Amino acid sequence: MNLRLLILLVPLLTMPGVLADGLPDLGEASQNTFSPQTERRVGEAIMVDIRRDRSLVKDPELTDYLNNLGYRLVSASAENRQDFEFFVLRDNTLNAFALPGGFIGVHTGLILAAQSESELAAVLGHEIAHVTQHHLARIITKQEQSTITSLAGLAVAILAARSNPQIANAAMATAQASSIQTQLDFTREHEREADRIGLQTLSQAGFDPRGAATFFERLQKFSRLYENNAPEYLRTHPITSERIADIQNRLAGLPYRQVPDSLEFQLVRAKLRAEEGTPQQAVALFEDALREKKYTSETASRYGLTAALLRAKNYARAEQELALLRETAQPNAIIENLAARIKTAAGQPGAALAQYQTALKSFPNHRALVYGYADALLQNRQSAQALKLISDRLRRFPHDDRLYELQAQAYAMQGKTLLSHQAQAEAYARQGNLVAAIEQLQLGLKAGDGDFYQLSIMEARLKQLRAEHAELAKKP
Repeated sequence: MNLRLLILLVPLLTMPGVLADGLPDLGEASQNTFSPQTERRVGEAIMVDIRRDRSLVKDPELTDYLNNLGYRLVSASAENRQDFEFFVLRDNTLNAFALPGGFIGVHTGLILAAQSESELAAVLGHEIAHVTQHHLARIITKQEQSTITSLAGLAVAILAARSNPQIANAAMATAQASSIQTQLDFTREHEREADRIGLQTLSQAGFDPRGAATFFERLQKFSRLYENNAPEYLRTHPITSERIADIQNRLAGLPYRQVPDSLEFQLVRAKLRAEEGTPQQAVALFEDALREKKYTSETASRYGLTAALLRAKNYARAEQELALLRETAQPNAIIENLAARIKTAAGQPGAALAQYQTALKSFPNHRALVYGYADALLQNRQSAQALKLISDRLRRFPHDDRLYELQAQAYAMQGKTLLSHQAQAEAYARQGNLVAAIEQLQLGLKAGDGDFYQLSIMEARLKQLRAEHAELAKKP
């Protein structure tokens, strides 16, 4: 799936104001601007599709880490008046990309390739700058309507990639597709501006701005060594010697700053490595690193070994390694969540519940712990306690779709069909899937187990979602 091209092409069915060939009607470039509201609507339309893709990493710890890192950078940016959402795709290629509306995706391969947190932050800062400077909107509004409408064939090919990659690749190999890709790429001016603003943001956020130069230099060297297999990031963000020299010149006047990596950065990378290859290969990888002391963080390597042992279903040894891990680490939510997961997998539901309860006292807002505890309560048929936990968290985090999914399971366990459909509808609505949300509400109204008050609330919500869906179908 070529997500760089998805920037313009995915919202074919959900984008308001579509032409006969299914593409957004942007009008004459001289008469229209790609407003922030339209950017967000396009981005949301793309995200509906991405959220259904199997490559999307739904691990809350990895997602929360990336969003915390991203918002640390956003808060240090001079242009921080819009919402951002950072997400991860499981893909070994080195790539990151910005979508309209503040959505920024990062491949797992790039997270693992970054040798410091400042390097990863440098990439995010660069992508954030593309968004805050509205580079995507500026590209789109410069295109003639004839260029936009000519994308129809390519759009079909991209959307077909999920079901038949060979057909999609053949379609995108045409000269027309190549020409369109060139028009969608960022210009040199865009890249230089993103470099400049990204460096400022990186420094203001307390990271080492030299992380940008070191990471880009390594990417460029990789490209020269493997000319026919350059990282995807280089193809969408060409890194020239001139760009690197410009970055180095900007760094020359800055004082040296040594910034240690956060433990969370090391842990999420260890977690990703523990999920690669076979369980036995993952165990061997971390065993070798610990034996030979080839690691940047013993705690992270010990965590990775424990996670790999859990994956290998060697629960007894995972418990042993966890005890050693706790001796080297300060109290940490990610480590405590791993401890609870081991108890759950080892068939110790009571011990898992106790572990979750204890951990949540220290880390009450750690999403993975909340989800795990709610799921453990449901596994133990304690639906009333699960609902209390979920309701408490929903008051604080009303846009958390996973909490609504857990709420739907809890209501279903109690035989409350209407409330279960209502909760699932809210989950879909927060995922941007209004059609599915409307269907759930319709099923709930037919369930026959709701009182007048509940039915009235559901009918009002159904009316609201239908109005939102109709509004999205209108021409802007």
